[in-house]
Amino acid sequence: MGWRPCSGCTHEFNLHRPNIVEEATNFFKSHGVSDFTFDSCRLWGWRCRAKLAIRGLSENPLIGLYEEGTHNVVDIPQCKAHHPNINAAVELLRKGIKELNIEPYDEDQGTGDLRYVQMAVTTYDTSLPASQRYRNGKVQVALVWNSRNEKSSNSEKLNDLANFLWRNGGPRSNPHLIHSVWANFQTSTNNIIFGNRWRHLLGERDFWEHVGGIDISLDPSSFGQANTRAFDNLLRKLHKYVPYGASVADLYAGAGVIGISLAANRKCRSVKCIEINKESRPSFQKTINRLPNSIEGSISWHNADTSINPVSWLVGSDVIVVDPPRKGLDSSLVDALRTISSHKPSLKSLSSNVKEEKRPWILREREQAKEGSVHVGRDKTVEDSQSLPEKLIYISCGWESFKECSKGASRKRNLERKRRNSCEEQSGMDLALNFESAVSVCQTLCKRVASYERVLVKDE
Repeated sequence: MGWRPCSGCTHEFNLHRPNIVEEATNFFKSHGVSDFTFDSCRLWGWRCRAKLAIRGLSENPLIGLYEEGTHNVVDIPQCKAHHPNINAAVELLRKGIKELNIEPYDEDQGTGDLRYVQMAVTTYDTSLPASQRYRNGKVQVALVWNSRNEKSSNSEKLNDLANFLWRNGGPRSNPHLIHSVWANFQTSTNNIIFGNRWRHLLGERDFWEHVGGIDISLDPSSFGQANTRAFDNLLRKLHKYVPYGASVADLYAGAGVIGISLAANRKCRSVKCIEINKESRPSFQKTINRLPNSIEGSISWHNADTSINPVSWLVGSDVIVVDPPRKGLDSSLVDALRTISSHKPSLKSLSSNVKEEKRPWILREREQAKEGSVHVGRDKTVEDSQSLPEKLIYISCGWESFKECSKGASRKRNLERKRRNSCEEQSGMDLALNFESAVSVCQTLCKRVASYERVLVKDE
């Protein structure tokens, strides 16, 4: 695997019980959670989504990750963390680069054709027995091309490479490996992998997966969890912590998978998903279109920044779910969560204040959120709009930021805690980070053992 130069996997031994588990156990014990548990899930072949840099020469392409602390790409053929079909698709891509003389990107010169590739595995195939679906997953390939659009001078090479992948890995090949081929066009010199322009080239347009009791759609531009099985496990555990009929706000929602899963399985009165990336909207719409007609609650998606006037998203919800990027919660949201109970005596004045808001940046944000929103189901009731949250569930993919948020939220008060399973609940939301998040940290640590997302780029 190349443990030493490859910065992706930080542990080689004791993957079933890495050192960080002891730290987490002690952390939660200090907050009254004595029965914290750790679930390692699969230790190899678990990664179903990978973003890989492509450098080197056309006759010897390097497809892998940056060596830690550098922008030198380390080739990682047959990575043990990858789903086996990602490794197979990488080798097929390598062969295509060589045969078609595709020029890997030169970061110093800004030249070359192929910058990165994102590979995502879908295990959604109802024609196969459930036990065979994971190992027979198909790979969606997204080629990050060094040009402005499909009309650029090197577009013929792009089409040739896409056709090569489809011809040798599509439905007429054995095995059938490739689900679809997409192109993303990027000419920026910063560390952001993807540009804003996407193009579907070959194969199926829609990418489906079944997690948390629902079918979900994910476009290549949408954020998706790398560990599909662990995410499914997390969602199913999460369900039992949300009361039936609750009103839920899903912050940093992406395509709304968590919120929609709760709406479908807990018969939520209302679910509102808030996400800053507008590219997630089509995936949300496709997912809700597959929901059964028996879903009677309100489900909405809003293109908004949760750091701007976060109280407006908290009020009206019984349960808040946060799934922030690795940096953790925005400080304004932490402050809002910590002080939300102080709004209870003045809900009516809060409602009137919203109408009288005059700050232009707040008004612009609200208008943009309204224009970018999607809503299905019944309208929310007056009671919904006046209620305050009673529970927070924190799903973390960054252990250090989780601890910092916890310190920030509990700095002013140290309330009496009551334990529930390996989780902890705070009344009145005064301590923002209740330890129902222990459910997610089990999954977080599992992903961190062999995770390399933090290394490749800083685009999240």
